[in-house]
Amino acid sequence: MNLYPINAGNFKLDGGAMFGVVPKSLWARTNPADANNMIDLTARCLLIEDGNRLILIDNGMGDKQSDKFFGYYFPWGDDTLDKSLKKHGFNRDDITDVFLTHLHFDHCGGSIQYNKDRTLLEPAFKNAHFWSNKDHWLWATQPNRRERASFLKENILPMEESGRLKFTNLPNGNTLNNSALGFDIFYANGHTDKQMIPMIHYKGKTICFMADLLPTAGHIPLPFVMGYDTRPLLTIDEKEYFLNQAADNNYYLFLEHDAHNEIITVQHTEKGVRLKDVFTCDDIFN
Repeated sequence: MNLYPINAGNFKLDGGAMFGVVPKSLWARTNPADANNMIDLTARCLLIEDGNRLILIDNGMGDKQSDKFFGYYFPWGDDTLDKSLKKHGFNRDDITDVFLTHLHFDHCGGSIQYNKDRTLLEPAFKNAHFWSNKDHWLWATQPNRRERASFLKENILPMEESGRLKFTNLPNGNTLNNSALGFDIFYANGHTDKQMIPMIHYKGKTICFMADLLPTAGHIPLPFVMGYDTRPLLTIDEKEYFLNQAADNNYYLFLEHDAHNEIITVQHTEKGVRLKDVFTCDDIFN
């Protein structure tokens, strides 16, 4: 098995929204804001090369939305999914499976693109299956009023229409061991219903793709929960459980949205679980 980080683009969001009720004087220590109160974020995806399968976990916002839409998210830098795939010797047509932690636009928007004359929507990965789970799919296709702006039908419905949508099994507890894709999945419901956190066993390490359970290293303290979460008290419980497991078992936490910290470990302290070490992907994957 080989692992490759794939940067699908960088953007900014309001720091207050990213940290909910936590005062700026606290969250700005780890995630400094610009003059508009926006903080740096990224869409750091993960590519798994395992035998004859090439599995992409999440794929960023894509590029099919309007300039007005992207203007709300202040894109920066020149990273793209295609450039990142090419850097590692791959292209979109090589992907066999696209695993989506959840269906918010910044995680799945790259799944679907317009055709050449922009008249039809089509899969951006023509040889891949798309993976979600039944509960989250229902949640996303019949969205509540709070999340409706994050579940864009043009990102979601064409996956099903393509005939290449697949669902993982749902566990009896929180964790599905050894899914159809060869890794474990932790299911979390605080951010959105049945978000999936892949746990990949790699060279004696457990690499956890944290998605929106832990967006950045600055979100480690338990009350530091995004304003976007639908059930913030449940997020706190889920995060406490997972971070304790991570500290006990020395998990390596792959941060999807942290523009400046790629992989971290955590440790127990008198103040609770806190940051231990910071690694680059090259440190761990090479």
